[in-house]
Amino acid sequence: MKVQPEMPDDRPGRWPESPAGPYSSLMTTAEVADYLRVKERTIYEMVSRQTIPFTRATGKLLFPKRLVDAWLDAQTELPQSGIAPPPAIYAGSNDPLLEWALRQSGSGLAVLASGSTHGLEELAARRAVLAGCHLIDPESGAWNIPAVRSHLTGASHVVIHWARRVQGLITAPGNPLDISGLADAARRGLRFAMRGEGAGSQLLLDVLLAREGVASDSLMIAQTPVETHADLAAMIATGEADCGLGLQAAAGHLGFLPLISDESFDLVMARRDYFEPAVQMLLAFAATPEFARRAAYLGGYDVSGLGAVRWNG
Repeated sequence: MKVQPEMPDDRPGRWPESPAGPYSSLMTTAEVADYLRVKERTIYEMVSRQTIPFTRATGKLLFPKRLVDAWLDAQTELPQSGIAPPPAIYAGSNDPLLEWALRQSGSGLAVLASGSTHGLEELAARRAVLAGCHLIDPESGAWNIPAVRSHLTGASHVVIHWARRVQGLITAPGNPLDISGLADAARRGLRFAMRGEGAGSQLLLDVLLAREGVASDSLMIAQTPVETHADLAAMIATGEADCGLGLQAAAGHLGFLPLISDESFDLVMARRDYFEPAVQMLLAFAATPEFARRAAYLGGYDVSGLGAVRWNG
């Protein structure tokens, strides 16, 4: 005779799926409540406090399962003794000035630049010691802090300002198509070079398109997404795309239409790792005349606030 398992007190009516159950990559509120074995009202409370990863990109409250899993890993309490430090890796957004400084400073950090969101995931999973991000909150317009609070809740992390950057539309040299802005390029069906999913520039593009009243799925996309601003610029330079959202610092000889001049690019790390030699060497190098000359040469950077603590969680 089969015995019906006892229902948990907080989940009356049915037994939750196990974490290995058939959950989709984007979970609904009911599904994530099942996954975490809590009530749906608890999930709504966590969303209101921004203590769980979520998105409203489609207009509906959804929870990316991979981010929820990374968030769960970050909340796991482990004994302090015997825990290996994270590897000497910088993960996150591609930034030409930062990646040059990581090399020139002798920090010893390897670079794994694959998008702002991925960097926070790697940091949460202790697979990187430093992450860089420029994630705009679609509702408030705030940079990075809402995303950091969502991905790294319950952990002792700090956000250190790196630079204000200029982003805009990169075009062919001299802007031969006479592109006047995002809405114009979208209306004319011009080919957009795109960054990958989870990249801060991709999220920014979605926000800017929404402000223009343009649906992101209406864009004509050129080939596959690229990982770096330099790759995006190369697609435009070689004629594989007509335009794309990217950094002024990556435009070089190409045309450039500035769209936003106060994007905040920040570094995120565990509080204790701020004092480690790799981070201190990077920040010390960023205070040198050589660094200032490089920032001016690349263009599109305001480094006057570099090193300021933006958040101490």
